[in-house]
Amino acid sequence: MTTPREPAGLPERLHDRITALGGVTRRLIEPIGTGARFVRDVARATKDTAQWLPEFSTHARVLGVDSLPIGIFIALFTGIVLALLASYSVGDLVPPYFVGTLVQKTITLELAPVLTGLALAGRVGANIAAELGTMRVTEQIDALETLTFDPMSHLVVPRVLASALMFPIVVGMAMLVGLLSGWVASIVLLDIATPQFLKGVRLFFQPFDVQYGLVKSASFGAAVALIGCRAGLNTLGGAQGVGRSATRAVVISAVMILVLDAFWAIVWLSGRSLR
Repeated sequence: MTTPREPAGLPERLHDRITALGGVTRRLIEPIGTGARFVRDVARATKDTAQWLPEFSTHARVLGVDSLPIGIFIALFTGIVLALLASYSVGDLVPPYFVGTLVQKTITLELAPVLTGLALAGRVGANIAAELGTMRVTEQIDALETLTFDPMSHLVVPRVLASALMFPIVVGMAMLVGLLSGWVASIVLLDIATPQFLKGVRLFFQPFDVQYGLVKSASFGAAVALIGCRAGLNTLGGAQGVGRSATRAVVISAVMILVLDAFWAIVWLSGRSLR
């Protein structure tokens, strides 16, 4: 009895498929490894306070204080919309003070951190990537290295720390403005009295709501700055390369904010439910 012969060329095709699969896997995993090494280098560079500390206040102003109008503008209209949608959704099924509860919970836990983070990802991430990208293509970073300045401690660390510190401040202001705008909308547009709205805000308020939003926003700030710095330092190709780096920083930062938002919801909120 004869055994069927193997089709000609099968081992070669199998080898090519395995090679292609390995290449795809490597391209997916390699950015994770290089990103982890970049974070490690930044963490090590924080020890050199003499280089990054003088630059910290400048970046805190540029990345944080100058971003306050954006956060306030977004929160202003978000609070109004939330109050109107909350009233429309619950209707006459629940007491009117639940509008205050829904506005407070939604603003502090989710919308203020995420919407403000996404907006600042466009401003802060693009700003950092464009600045460092321009310095890279004009060889200013090479000049700093020649003068014994460490680009990590001199350029990256102050931006990352300033962003991680200032994002919660901007988000905290957005929480306050969003709550105030929801209160005003409830009074003017929904005929809900101030005592009713405040009753709903106080009824289910927990300090955890604010803590959760602020900690989450700090992680957003650190991620946006790290992504922008890495994109800027890896810039190639002149002015077009700077534009590509800025675009890449904004897109990846926005995706990372959503990933971190899901991460905190799973880890932190799940941990509280198990207590």
